[in-house]
Amino acid sequence: MPHNSREVFPPPDTEGHGLQKWLAGLPKAELHLHLEGAIPIDSLWSLIKRHGGDPSVPTKEDLRPQLTYSDFPEFIEKWIWKNNFLRTYDDFSFIAEEVAHNLLRQNILYAELFFSPSRFADRGLTVIGLAQAIRKGLDRVHGCEIWLIADLVRDHGPEQAAITLAEAAKARQYGIVGIGIGGSEHRFPPEPFAEVFAEARQLGFKTSAHAGEASGSNSVRGAVQSLLVDRIGHATRAEDDPELLKLLADRQIPLELCPLSNVATGTIDSISDHPVRRYWELGLLVTVNTDDPGMFHNRLVDEYIHLVETFHFELRDIRKVVLNALSSSWRPETNSKPLHKLFSDHPGWQLPQ
Repeated sequence: MPHNSREVFPPPDTEGHGLQKWLAGLPKAELHLHLEGAIPIDSLWSLIKRHGGDPSVPTKEDLRPQLTYSDFPEFIEKWIWKNNFLRTYDDFSFIAEEVAHNLLRQNILYAELFFSPSRFADRGLTVIGLAQAIRKGLDRVHGCEIWLIADLVRDHGPEQAAITLAEAAKARQYGIVGIGIGGSEHRFPPEPFAEVFAEARQLGFKTSAHAGEASGSNSVRGAVQSLLVDRIGHATRAEDDPELLKLLADRQIPLELCPLSNVATGTIDSISDHPVRRYWELGLLVTVNTDDPGMFHNRLVDEYIHLVETFHFELRDIRKVVLNALSSSWRPETNSKPLHKLFSDHPGWQLPQ
């Protein structure tokens, strides 16, 4: 495949349909999932038509090749292009409902969903308004418990991040439990956001940062030591610094790994190069997620198949990956059944005989 046509395809299932069937029935959890990047293709096509179409994608069949990337900066460009079709609160209610349905179809029973308010501020959309609209859509779907994480978007700077944080604090009733920082990591290091992250902790939010995805191990170290994050997204470059890996293992900082995403954006060359197995063997706290499945054409089952077939994880290891996500979740104290109980009681939790 040419380098400028990166795309994620599911691998062959060498164990026949048995592995896929068990993985499909397994209750699953996602901790690193972007609402705006999880829009199913059919739903994105509906949005494009709703807003007058686009000459670069005259048909729905043109959408998939449009959503391929030669590198991480091109991915960011396509992300911004796709955002052109998110213009109203109703659009966000629509995509939230569509994403929740898609999660439920995959037997994903728990998810934490990033949304990026500052990317839509120029359209007059507020954090509170967006959170309310997203929750409206999510509430139309029952069976998948979803909490929200406000992405502060490093591209927009610390001052805008502080504004987003203050507005997010006023929108907690819509299920915002944490804040993160994504965007162009290769251009904007974490350290200038330390004060904003300190304020987030004071406000009682959990914190995460994209780090070591499109930049080096110093980005991960900065997220740990300057931002004092609770979790780290991606962290593929952390292994460039053995002392940093030891720190991550000793502190058991959860890693939100997204292997097929890293292939799709070219931040790693091939799936076999991904450090997930090495991290696992070093005792790091590994979770596995899809990141932007609407843009990378991946499912959580595809990620798990690679864990088994490429990285030689046992099926009990796959369940441990799920349990890692549950123990690393930011679910508030609720009257609902504990997540571990909810999953262990599910008929799909049992290992095949």
